[in-house]
Amino acid sequence: MTITVEGTYRQGGDNSVGQISVTVDLVVLTIRQGELCVLLVERGIPPYQGRWALPGGFVHEDEDLLAAAGRELREETGLAAAPGHLEQLRTYGEPGRDPRGRVVSVAHLALLPDLPAPVAGSDAAGASWHRLAAIAGPLAFDHGRILRDGVERARAKLEYTPLATAFCPAEFTIAELRGVYEAVWGTTLDARNFHRKATTTAGFVVSTGQRTQRVGRPAELYRRGDAEVLHPPLLRA
Repeated sequence: MTITVEGTYRQGGDNSVGQISVTVDLVVLTIRQGELCVLLVERGIPPYQGRWALPGGFVHEDEDLLAAAGRELREETGLAAAPGHLEQLRTYGEPGRDPRGRVVSVAHLALLPDLPAPVAGSDAAGASWHRLAAIAGPLAFDHGRILRDGVERARAKLEYTPLATAFCPAEFTIAELRGVYEAVWGTTLDARNFHRKATTTAGFVVSTGQRTQRVGRPAELYRRGDAEVLHPPLLRA
């Protein structure tokens, strides 16, 4: 059973009583091979059958919004919740956004480290990671708008919070962290200047005392610090 809310709203110029359904949609972002990617599902049923969309669906009567988001992610993609960052993005409730009726969606934004390839399930005909720069054609419903809002939220939050580390493994190099900023912001940063800012910003990153040889010469490993806000912020150019 899905959640419906009975209320009064204007339809066709008259006040009428109808039901408002509640859904969740997820903007799931990660970085794969140095590029910002979003998780999309191919709709297997009408409306918009065959079109790409954000993972999501109707909220059940016995679950809260966060639980619904996790369930839809598992059912449509086979991916379980992973370490990273999840927050509510905003609510979308414009009339006509869903041809099935009056539907209000509570969108969530997830920033996650690289994950395995998804496997479609439930009412999804396909599921895959898409490079943000290579998405062709409009998404189903108003998901293009939701995606743009989610990406801009992520870009803005990387300026003044340490959430860039949500895209990284538990231990990472400064070069890997810089790669996150470059992928999300779509720019190239000066390596030496970024290293200085990242390592001198209070609470941003903490050295583990270990080094890695994952790429090139040995590099120092860091983990996320305890800061909630970056001061000074790392501003986009």
